[in-house]
Amino acid sequence: MSNYYLNRRKFLQGSAVLGAGLVAPTIFSRAASAYTNEPGKGSVVLGFNVPQSGPYADEGADELRAYKLAVKHLNGEGDGGMLNTFSSQMLKGTGILGRKVEYVTGDTQTKSDAARASARAMIEKDGAIMITGGSSSGVAVAVQSLCQDAGVIFMAGLTHSNDTTGKDKKANGFRHFFNAYMSAAALAPVLSQHYGNDRKAYHLTADYTWGWTQEQSMIAATEELGWETVNAVRTPLSATDFSSYIAPVTNSGADVLVLNHYGSNMVNSLTNAVQFGLRDKMVNGKQFEIVVPLYSRLMARGAGDNVKGIFGSTNWHWSLQDEGSKAFVASYGKEYGQPPSQAAHTCYVQTLLYADAAERAGSFNPCAIVEALEGFEFDGLGNGKTLYRADDHQCFKDVLVVRGKENPTSEFDLLEVVNVTSADKVTYDPNHPMFAGGSLGKCNPGV
Repeated sequence: MSNYYLNRRKFLQGSAVLGAGLVAPTIFSRAASAYTNEPGKGSVVLGFNVPQSGPYADEGADELRAYKLAVKHLNGEGDGGMLNTFSSQMLKGTGILGRKVEYVTGDTQTKSDAARASARAMIEKDGAIMITGGSSSGVAVAVQSLCQDAGVIFMAGLTHSNDTTGKDKKANGFRHFFNAYMSAAALAPVLSQHYGNDRKAYHLTADYTWGWTQEQSMIAATEELGWETVNAVRTPLSATDFSSYIAPVTNSGADVLVLNHYGSNMVNSLTNAVQFGLRDKMVNGKQFEIVVPLYSRLMARGAGDNVKGIFGSTNWHWSLQDEGSKAFVASYGKEYGQPPSQAAHTCYVQTLLYADAAERAGSFNPCAIVEALEGFEFDGLGNGKTLYRADDHQCFKDVLVVRGKENPTSEFDLLEVVNVTSADKVTYDPNHPMFAGGSLGKCNPGV
């Protein structure tokens, strides 16, 4: 447990010694006061806001499955999953603070306005005390801002833009998922090893906050290696055919295409690139290569054989053999007949982290939750030892570099982990230029 975490809580009394040398403090919150959607004694409502339509709908479906599984485990149903491996050991399957966990759902449509409307309805009409979800950073930034104003906690789902915990960070918002800077920092040494330092890269980039910061991060990391950036072209999130964007690549002099795309955008752009024969070309005396900075198993399944040999990064993978990952994969597989994606993993974990923070704080007050999560160090949730940094509410943990398998054994066995980049290699100063310009501000308990 960090000294910062221990020193800043003057209302902390007692502790429980846990496995792996970690300590979970028992936090007694400040004097009770009214806050948004304070639950009664029977149940507590969580809001799951996921893309059930739009280009990231596959990720959203997996997120929702994971949220439902987390609720079952929190309420004492099923095998308990990661409740059994989480270092904190505060969650006993008795709900949250003795209240049964209930939930409502919404469709973000992968659109910021729709996501805000959905979240607002869950808060104002359904009494949700925490909002979580999303597979788009544009959605995450918009909903995080809404939750800050409404006085509820936002536990971000799949959001990879640097801005979520950079210039757009909020005191009521927390991100477990990694970010674009971390992907680039993890990928660069692997790309150097396999492709060398004399490369010319062409970027196609989703035209919104995630794409912008992923492009910026990859350009910075690869140019530091010695790569040259030939061009960077923005593409609309709504695009389904990328042929007109791929065609200019063939005559650009580039020998690497970096696809800063996610979800069905990546599936379609990679398919178009392969149809144009890019992977068979020799350019500048080198084999033409494609890089997908942010990968997922669901994207790999959609792209099929086209992903073979292509490098990318991921927040988590179902093949990991730590006890937490094995417990989650077993629970999820038993429930749904397939392994979980990284989106499912981060959403399940965020739900447990919120519940655990409430238990340690002894309160649902958003400011007590913030106190409990800031500087919290934990293990047993699939990523090794992890820190929720107080400065920006970003989790720091190991990052996986993966590659499309040449000889997959099943429809799920599509990616192989080729490198585990330790957390210290992807950690940056809170005032790093890529994350500058914003302020957490103060927690808002709402009404």
